[in-house]
Amino acid sequence: MNVQKEKTLINFKKAQSLLGKIIKMIENDEYCVDIMQQDLAVIGLLKSANQMLMEGHLNDCFKKAMSSASDKRKQEMIQEILQVTKLSNK
Repeated sequence: MNVQKEKTLINFKKAQSLLGKIIKMIENDEYCVDIMQQDLAVIGLLKSANQMLMEGHLNDCFKKAMSSASDKRKQEMIQEILQVTKLSNK
C-alpha cells in the first residue's frame, strides 16, 4: 500500500471512530451543538479522504488510461471522473 492510500485509510478510520463517538453522544442525549461539531469533523475527514482518493486515481489510473492507445478506454475514464465529480458536488 502506498503512502497516500495509508493516509486515506487513516482518515477513514478516524471518521469511523468519531461516528461511534457521535452515536454515544446522541444516546446520552448530549448537547446538539457538540454533536454537530463532531459530525462536521467526520464530514471533513471524509471529504479529505475523497480528495486523496481522487488525486491518487488521477495520478495513476487516469494517467495510464490517457496514455493508452484505446480511445474507448480514454472516454470511459473521462466519464468515470465526470460521474464522481458530479456526485461529490451534490
